[in-house]
Amino acid sequence: MKRKERTPEAVKCAVRALKKEILGFSFEYPLCTVPESLEKDSLHYYIYSDALAWEALRLDPNGIPKAWYRVTGAVYWPAYIAWYGLVQLGHYLRRGDKANLSAFLKQISWLQSNAVLRSDGAVVWPMNFDYPNGAVLLKAPWISAHTQGLVISALVRAWRLTRRPELMELLKHSTKVFELDVKDSGVRISLEGRTLYTETPGGPLPGILDGFMTSLIGLYDLYVETEEPVVGLLFEEGIAGLKFALPRWDYRRKWSWYNCAYLSPPAYHKLNCLLLQVLAELSKQSLLAEYAQRWSPTQLSALDRTEIYLGFLFTKNANRLRHRTWRDTSDKASAPSQTLKSSSLRADVGAD
Repeated sequence: MKRKERTPEAVKCAVRALKKEILGFSFEYPLCTVPESLEKDSLHYYIYSDALAWEALRLDPNGIPKAWYRVTGAVYWPAYIAWYGLVQLGHYLRRGDKANLSAFLKQISWLQSNAVLRSDGAVVWPMNFDYPNGAVLLKAPWISAHTQGLVISALVRAWRLTRRPELMELLKHSTKVFELDVKDSGVRISLEGRTLYTETPGGPLPGILDGFMTSLIGLYDLYVETEEPVVGLLFEEGIAGLKFALPRWDYRRKWSWYNCAYLSPPAYHKLNCLLLQVLAELSKQSLLAEYAQRWSPTQLSALDRTEIYLGFLFTKNANRLRHRTWRDTSDKASAPSQTLKSSSLRADVGAD
């Protein structure tokens, strides 16, 4: 009986998503790279926007954002909190409004208070909610390379700003999970002998591209700050893995795949292109810049754009049918799935 009561709301969510994808599909999205971020000791993050819709945002009474997903409700997602903080810091650096700086520091305080020091010495920011992702049900508390990377980038900038020693203590232990395989409660995976860092442990290889790249940026930020050889090696191994795996995310030299399951929504694709540009600059790897240029929507003809639009709608809805994503959380949790348990910019670039 309860399942039937939830069905109308699930249908409404599905209809809204379809309308947005069909009628709101656009090859433009308000994200840009930040040249000042490449300077040593910069407080700027590499990606910025002053025009995000923040559709998933639900601020709590303390000014900390929750991210709302149909399958989770409103939850504290550490990566979303870090991203919100970085955007607020970006606003402050451009506008000089102390309210934006205060908002950034609030997010840092939350991240500091909610860091978890594990028995193996790793500091992590776990997601304390179950999250169905395709055939995988991530069980709370689960960790993510995307979250670790974005939080690291936020804390590095907070350290540069405040020099609070407790922030550096967290940072020093934040990269251990990149050394550990997923089966050992880390985020490291292997693809034909190459190293990648996964956003969703247990998901299909090679995983979600933007989450992987965001984690690499976090590692780079920490390496620049500490010059620890092990952190630099983790970054280099990840860059080598990214170069190797990029063809698996490549759709006909025109577009990127999301999780190798469907063509990326335009917002994710724009993010992928920008992150490739950033990593090309940081790693001095021309191949990454070539992919960013190849995938640029400005390179698409009218026929190509039609192909991408129809291909996205077809592959996205085929994925929905395959995994029956319209079911509510209780349905998903009871469905046959691989269950893992380990010790957005995401939410506002679209999620099913």
